[in-house]
Amino acid sequence: MTVPADIAPELAALRDSIDNIDAALIHMLAERFKCTQRVGEFKAEHGLPPADPAREQRQIARLRSLAENAKLDPEFAEKFLNFIVKEVIRHHEEIKRRERG
Repeated sequence: MTVPADIAPELAALRDSIDNIDAALIHMLAERFKCTQRVGEFKAEHGLPPADPAREQRQIARLRSLAENAKLDPEFAEKFLNFIVKEVIRHHEEIKRRERG
C-alpha cells in the first residue's frame, strides 16, 4: 500500500503510538503473569485447586464494567480475560503437577 506523502507522517505517528501501547501491553501482561505464577505456587503449596470459578466470574463482571466505562466493547474484554484466565489455569495446573513431583 502506498500512502500519499502528505498524510504519511500522521499515519506513521499513529502507528508509533500503537507500537508503544503494544509494548506496554506486553510488559503489563508479563507483570500479571509473574503475579499469577506466585498465586499458582501458593495454591500448590496449600493444596488449593488451580481454578477459582467464583473469582473468575467476579473478575469478568469487574472487567466488563471497566470496559464499558472506558468505551471498550465488554464482549471483547470478556473474551480477552477468558483467554488470559485459561492460560493462567494451565500454568497453575503445571505448577501443581511439579509440586506433586
